[in-house]
Formats: sequence, structure tokens, C-alpha cells
Amino acid sequence: MERDTFVSVARFEDLQGKGCITVHPNGKTLVLFLYGDRVYALDNRCPHMGFPLDRGSVEDGILSCHWHHARFDLASGGAFDLWADDIDSFPVDLRDGEIYVDLGANGNTIERQRNRLRDGLQHNLSLVVAKAVINLLGHSVMPAEPFRIGLEFGTLYRGMDWGRGLTTLGCAINLAPYLDADDRPLALFHGLADVASDTAGMSPRFNPRPLPNDETDISTLKEWFRQFVEVRDAQAGERAIVSALRAGADDTQIADMLFTAATDHRYLDAGHTLDFINKALTSVDLAGWDQAELAFTSVVPNLTDARRMEESNAWRKPIDLIPLLEDAFAQLPDALEQGAGREASNEVEALMPTLLGDEPRAIIDLLLDCLREGIPPIELAGIVAYAAARRIAHFHTSNEFGDWDTALHTFTFANAVHQGLERVDSIGLTRGIFDAAMSIYLDRFLNLPSVRLPAPDPVAAPDILLDDFEPLLNLQQQVNQAGALAAQYLVSGGSPEKLMAKMGHLLLREDRDFHTIQCVEAAFNQYSIIRGKSEERANHVLVAAARYLAAHAPTMRSQLQTFTIARRLSHGENLFEE
Repeated sequence: MERDTFVSVARFEDLQGKGCITVHPNGKTLVLFLYGDRVYALDNRCPHMGFPLDRGSVEDGILSCHWHHARFDLASGGAFDLWADDIDSFPVDLRDGEIYVDLGANGNTIERQRNRLRDGLQHNLSLVVAKAVINLLGHSVMPAEPFRIGLEFGTLYRGMDWGRGLTTLGCAINLAPYLDADDRPLALFHGLADVASDTAGMSPRFNPRPLPNDETDISTLKEWFRQFVEVRDAQAGERAIVSALRAGADDTQIADMLFTAATDHRYLDAGHTLDFINKALTSVDLAGWDQAELAFTSVVPNLTDARRMEESNAWRKPIDLIPLLEDAFAQLPDALEQGAGREASNEVEALMPTLLGDEPRAIIDLLLDCLREGIPPIELAGIVAYAAARRIAHFHTSNEFGDWDTALHTFTFANAVHQGLERVDSIGLTRGIFDAAMSIYLDRFLNLPSVRLPAPDPVAAPDILLDDFEPLLNLQQQVNQAGALAAQYLVSGGSPEKLMAKMGHLLLREDRDFHTIQCVEAAFNQYSIIRGKSEERANHVLVAAARYLAAHAPTMRSQLQTFTIARRLSHGENLFEE
């Protein structure tokens, strides 16, 4: 026999005299309306921002909240304004003059929150997105699920290509393991809200069907794909990718196709294209292979439409870097063959003067020599990524503010090359190591003069320094101070995990800056790789990230305000009360 979940909440005569009363059964606050000859029971909090609905009004069966004028169907609680959400409504039974309400009815289901997340994405409603994320994770849903919903929506409804929003979402999910538990919903909110913003007003994408014959081998499809990218034919390129996937290409083969095409030309779109490909691959790793077709075809326009740096003056004048690189690429097969089976030891710091120097030919020769001596491409890519981080660590604040992004693009590109080579041993992608090194060379003016790496004395209680980090970033341009604080904390034996969690928190409290999120995510990744090899070099990467973060703080923090409102509402707080 089913348990009766109806409870008595009021006498009918009490409601008759007023038409609207509030009741408080089992800790809930409900509003009862007498409309016509029926009684309706609803949660008294407006689902938009918590205003008490007993202060609203009913006309023609529509309940209106008097705060933001949201309108609801009185009978079901359904909202006519999607930004407001539906009100929880409860079945009512009249028994011998008593009003009984079924408190067992609960509309806050996981499926409802999934649908609300989709509503927020479709209509670019940040508050709705925030509430849905908080409620989903509050139901013990793993972060991968809302991430997957955002990835599926973003790849389908960003009609142009893989964009900023999907990259922010990818960075957010990658940052989550480094964050305190309370900040993980905020990270997802930032990523998902950016997807909503970036897709607003766009038409959906339609993938082409695969070739009717699935007998074409993957290597042939790869070469066709490179030809299509070469002539900037996105539609043909997308069909080659779909055909390769339907023919059984695995993640390594797809990665090789995409990365090779991305490095057939130099440093596409200032490094963004290769970074976007890397994010698409890592996103599918998490969301599942059934997301592969939309994710991987979405990066094809990034390849075909990209500016190629051999078309830019900076890569051609006063030194033409393109023939230097083409000559190096001709030597790559022999260099890799010579290095195969050899075990080379390397002193990374001994390589830095050349990698951070002003002689491009010497830099290229050094990279080729490293490969010949047996340094694997994946290890060499890590060394170059570290050199790119050093550009940020040495960045002088006398530069133009926009120059931060120049150094950032090189670092995130180098990080993507490194991550890509962890995925696939690709001679095509190995060319990206040389592209990254040339971009580091071109960024040399950002270190004139060069800020010295901080070398502070240790303190006895490093956790006190973390407490200073937050107020420090309430002030503008505390770049050198933030770098010194991070360095002092680390040399004092402070926990790197605590520092990264704090930096993640400080990043997420600011309004979204695409490049800052990219920088911190790449820095945390590089730190985790370098840490086992050199604590000192790993610390330099976090110093670089701390400086970049400080350069871009504080902001208005309006997005944090939106998320805070959503969190307070989920906790049952009344926002309209002081």
C-alpha cells in the first residue's frame, strides 16, 4: 500500500476569506491560491530570484511575480518566460474543510535540470545555466554530464567552427581536478555560459554524409584531407573526416590527420587553430566517441579559413623564417632516424639561452641537434613549452597590455603541440615544435627589458601567503607582486595543490577572459608534467600563470554575481531580505 504523502496545511475557511495565504509544512513555504472554485499550492519563492509569490497577483489564471514580472500558469506552475523557470506545484485535496497538500511531489528532478540546462544554452540565459549546473551537481551528477550536454550543443549550434565557447568549456573541465569542490560548479558555469554566448543567434551545423564506399583506406583519406585544407575547401574536408570516422579511424589516426593538416602551414591563426584541435580531441576523450563527428568536423573551418603565418610580414621580414623552417623539415626524417634508440641527457636550462635568444637559425639547429642526439619529440616539445612559459615569466609591464596575448598565444600553442605528441607520434606534428620555437623567437621583444625570475627567501608559515593572494588581486596590475608571492609560497614548502586551487578560485571569480582561462589551464597542465623532472622549472610555470592572472584582474565580477545568486537560491536563501 502506498504511503499517503498528503499533509494538512490549512483550513479552507482561512483561505476563503483572503484568497491567498502562505503555509509552512515540514519546513517548506508554500503559497495557496483560491481561484474560481479550486485551490492551488505552489512554492512561494519565484524560481527566478526568490521573490515571495504571495505578493504577486493572479489574473485570467496567470500568476505574475511583481519583482521582474515573470508570468506562470497558476494550475501547473509552468513559466511563460523561460528565464524564470517553472514553479514547483503540489497536488491539493480538500477533506472535511481541511486543505491537504501532497509534499511527496518533487519537480526538481535530474531530467528537469538537464532540460533547464538546454534551455539556458538555447536562449543564452546565464542564470538558468548556473542554476542547472548547481542543481545537477547537487544531485551527485558527475561534471562530465553537463560538460557533455554543452559539447553536444556547442558543436551542433555553432554554425561557423570550433570557437571560443567550446575552448572555454574544454579548459573548464580540465581545470576541475585542480579546484576545490565548491569551485567546480563555477568552472562548469563559466564554460557552459560561454558556449551559450558564443552560439547565440547561430544556425546549426549539418555534417555531410560519408562517402558511399567505405573501402577507402585511412592514409588515402588523410592525404585527401590535407589537399582539401590546402585549397581551403571546408566542405570536402568535413566529408573526408566523416568518412574516416565511419571507416573505423581511431583517435590516433584522426589526431594525426588533423595535426598534420594544421602544421602543413605555419602557426595558423596565431596558434589558435592547433589549440582548438587539441581541445576538440581532449573533449571527445571525456564526452565519448559518439561526439566525434560533430567535434572533429567543427575544427575543419578553423583549418581552411585560418591565416597562415607565411602570409605575414613578421615571419618574413627582416629574416625570412619560412625557408629556414622548410629546410629543417626536409632534415626531420633523417634527424629522427639518427636519434632513434639513443638516450640523450639534456640540461634544459643550458638550452634556454639559445631558445630565448635572437638567432633563429641557431634555434632551429639546436632543435635538430636535440632530435639527432636522441631527445624524443615529445620531450623536446615540453622543453619548448617551458621556454614559452618563460616569456610570460619574464614579461615586462612596460609593454602594451595587448602584448600579454602575444606571449599567451605562443604558450598555449606550444602546450597543444606537447599534448598532441603525447597522443600521437606524428612527424607532421613534430613540425609544430619548430613553429612554437620561431614564435618564441618573434616574441623576444616582450622581454626587453627582461623581468628577473623571483628568488625570494622562504618563510616559516607559507599558508599565510595564500591569504594575501586574494586581496592582492583586488588591485590592478599587481603583476610582479603576484609572481613573487607564488614563488615565495613554493620555495617555502607550500603545497602546489593549494596554490593551484587558489589560483583557480581567483581566476573563476573574475569575469571570463578567454585568454586568461587558456593560460591558467595550460600552466597547470605543464606544471603537472614538469614537476617530476624539475621542481624549480615547474615553479616557474606557476609564476608565469600568476603574473598573467594578476595582469587581468580585477574585473567587474558580474558573472560571479550571477552564479552567487543561483547558489543562494539553491540553498533556499531569500535574496529580497537584508
